[in-house]
Amino acid sequence: MAASTPDWSQCSAVESIPGKRSGAWVFKDSRTPISMVFENLQDMSVDELIEEFGVTREQVQAVLQFAAQTAEAPARGH
Repeated sequence: MAASTPDWSQCSAVESIPGKRSGAWVFKDSRTPISMVFENLQDMSVDELIEEFGVTREQVQAVLQFAAQTAEAPARGH
């Protein structure tokens, strides 16, 4: 069963603006893609992510919590 892609527009910590990072989802008021959290979390602590990428703990927590809630949500249409 394929996992559904989260609807990031429902997460208040992120934004997607055409022309800013090619419209990728980034942390609000930054150019840091949210994908960097998932790409680096295995090798870096949250504190290291905050320091390296210039985002806040609240932003990182909001993205992780949103992803976790989305993963737990039952699939629609079944």
